[in-house]
Amino acid sequence: MNSTTSPIHSASLSKCMLIGGGIALVLITALLLTVNNPSPNWPKYWMIRPLIIVPLAGATGGACYYFLDHLRYQGGWKKVLAYILSFLVYLIGLWMGTILGLDGTLWD
Repeated sequence: MNSTTSPIHSASLSKCMLIGGGIALVLITALLLTVNNPSPNWPKYWMIRPLIIVPLAGATGGACYYFLDHLRYQGGWKKVLAYILSFLVYLIGLWMGTILGLDGTLWD
């Protein structure tokens, strides 16, 4: 039996998470490269923490985008709502990940 229905998700979960985490990695790397003179009070490898936590937060935002995909296929106001919710969850997650990642260093 051949099915003519298309899959609900146009992209895989891992692809959405990689894109979300990649965007977050680029943003946090750009921020960290602006630090010229780190405080001597900071740990020796202080950059590792934000380089791990912020992309994880971005990947979580990418997963949210994936899980709201069923609303986008319904069209109309639900499609707009899904895009707005995805964007807000991504921004809030990125903000929280940045705070957690930079706590004790740039975010004191």
